[in-house]
Amino acid sequence: MDLSDSVLDHLRHTAALPDLTGTRYELEGEIGRGGMGVVYRARDRDLDRRVALKVLDAEMEGEARLIARLEHPAIVPIHETGRLPDGRAFYAMKLVAGVRLDHYLAQAPSLAERLRVIRRVGEALAYAHTTGAIHRDLKPQNVMVGEFGEVYVMDWGMDAVAGTPGFRAPETRLDRFSDIYALGALLAFVLTSPGPQALAGPSALRAIAAKAMQADPAARYPDTTALLADIERFQEGLAVGAWAEPWGHRLRRFGSRNAVLLWLLAAYAGVKFVLFFLRNL
Repeated sequence: MDLSDSVLDHLRHTAALPDLTGTRYELEGEIGRGGMGVVYRARDRDLDRRVALKVLDAEMEGEARLIARLEHPAIVPIHETGRLPDGRAFYAMKLVAGVRLDHYLAQAPSLAERLRVIRRVGEALAYAHTTGAIHRDLKPQNVMVGEFGEVYVMDWGMDAVAGTPGFRAPETRLDRFSDIYALGALLAFVLTSPGPQALAGPSALRAIAAKAMQADPAARYPDTTALLADIERFQEGLAVGAWAEPWGHRLRRFGSRNAVLLWLLAAYAGVKFVLFFLRNL
């Protein structure tokens, strides 16, 4: 009996589903696919909670061990690791309720909110770098924004991961400087994404992104913390190290930061002038 294409596709899909026999999990559905495996929604029968279950395509238990040792609010915690009957590795982690960064930006968040997300991502990278871990594949699809504004950096890569075009540093050897490059590309992405605040972003922020994305790793920021410090200076109305600020812009920035003081000085000068005028009538 010949089977239709739709039936064959269904059989292939069913055969590809992970066999969770012997585990505490019940499969509920697929969440997404990546270069290293598939993520499913599952129910933890023992604790009666839903989790995300990532099934790896190859011998990549190292990914689970890498993430498991990273304890940071912006890094999704691992609950358990194990092996399926077919030999594939899996790990169970917190199920994040939210949207990918590229989808979140479609909601046209403010510039301040976009920078808040970048800073949370940068803080996670800075922490990971202190442990010797690097991400390797930072991009909008690997950043999640939760229902209450939480920011999570997902899919920490292994040696086999070389990054994604547009966010991948040009050098062959990947280290913290390649993550800094990717963070600069992510900053450029959030500045130019659709929305009323986009407009390619302020010049100082574009300069920060450009410095992080220098072709020569030595010309980039020395670490993620330095990049975040430049963003913080921008938000506080201070000069940023990455931009040779024109004098006209410096004056406008000074006026913006000291508007109240300048108004008080102007009012004082105005009162002095009026008193001088009245005395000389």
